Amino acid sequence: MVSRVHGGPLMQPFQTSLGDLAAANPAATRVFMRHRLDFCCGGRQPLGVACERAGLDPAEIAAEIELETQRDTGQAQEVRWEDRSQGELADHIERHYHEGVRRDLPSLIEAARKVERVHAQKPAVPAGLADTLVALLAEMQSHMQKEERMLFPLLRRGFRGEQVYMPVRMMESEHDTHGEQLVKIRELTDDLRAPAHACSTWRALYHGLASFENDLMQHIHLENNVLFARATRGA
Repeated sequence: MVSRVHGGPLMQPFQTSLGDLAAANPAATRVFMRHRLDFCCGGRQPLGVACERAGLDPAEIAAEIELETQRDTGQAQEVRWEDRSQGELADHIERHYHEGVRRDLPSLIEAARKVERVHAQKPAVPAGLADTLVALLAEMQSHMQKEERMLFPLLRRGFRGEQVYMPVRMMESEHDTHGEQLVKIRELTDDLRAPAHACSTWRALYHGLASFENDLMQHIHLENNVLFARATRGA
């Protein structure tokens, strides 16, 4: 099977990494999200390997990506950040994703505390969720400050290769930690499935966490697989 990305043939898609597929074709990220394929922290995995580990047929996933790409044809195209400058991408990450974390995560923490308090005696209550989110917010606040004050200014000025290799690797390592926190959140919330008796706050909390997870995965993908990959190329 030959898959295509924006009109060009993608040779041997099963050997292409999830990160490269996502960077070349934004439609691929929607497919990966649906099937819980980690294209951000686990973005270096080839499609075939990732599908095998998840019990999926890589041919079916490639076909689904092709279908999503065709659906985009003739519609407003998503921005291909691979074609934008390092400065434009860094600005977008700060404005959209960093501001989003600072805006949304505190309200999710508050909702988690309320659900844990009000429904403390119910077996499905996500005990420990609020503390997990508090820890994640603290980690991300520190992480984002490092990027905004140190790494992103270097990237905007054109630093690359060995000049930024170590700070990039540090940020990627911290991304792995964020990914581990997302897994823990899924474990605490029964895979973000609210029980039948859940109140509106409980349901809204899980919906908000799903949206936050989606944004964080896109956020990490753009940094690991586009912004950082270009900066360290040839390092």
